Amino acid sequence: MSFIDSLTDYQLDALKEVGNIGSGNAATSLSMLLNHKVDMKVPAVRIVDYNEMMELVGGPDKLIAAVFLRIEGEAPGNMFFVLSPEEAETFVKQMTGSEDFSVQEPPFDEMAMSALQEMGNILAGSYLSALSDFINVLLQPSVPLLTIDMAGAILAEGLLELSQVSDYAIIIDTIIDDHEDENKPIQGHFFLLPDPDSFPKIFNKLGVPEQ
Repeated sequence: MSFIDSLTDYQLDALKEVGNIGSGNAATSLSMLLNHKVDMKVPAVRIVDYNEMMELVGGPDKLIAAVFLRIEGEAPGNMFFVLSPEEAETFVKQMTGSEDFSVQEPPFDEMAMSALQEMGNILAGSYLSALSDFINVLLQPSVPLLTIDMAGAILAEGLLELSQVSDYAIIIDTIIDDHEDENKPIQGHFFLLPDPDSFPKIFNKLGVPEQ
């Protein structure tokens, strides 16, 4: 049994609290950036297998916008923040006020790409800072990379490393609510994929014993 398989409801609640702290910090940063109130919340933290992960993003052939970063420090790993193209466009419109662009067909608008990458930078930094403080392990994000491609191609690298330990990943659901936008809140997913050697460092801090 892997560390992820050993997680209890208590540890999942702890991870959800980490997510809520991180989303609160990210909401503050986004509100300052947009100059109006933005709310973020984490309705659920889940453990999902490969097939469920792909279902969440619409299948391996589904086009997605993903901000990828490498987690560096004492417990390295990979992290993805995934949005559908429609959700990504909604967010960029909120950030830039521009309606005349698309992230679904190249060539992609440079302003849109910069806005999405900045969002990823803010969110990733907030989540990792919260997790680092919670488990008292140094974690730092690399420079985020924005990719728009098929889900299977984007997630392949992270899943390859994950498969050495488990067929599961930690998913942190994230809802971004811009109160000045009439559209429904933006729903995204954080995929947390620790490296094999990082599992004991993270999960033992959450009270999951080594197997």
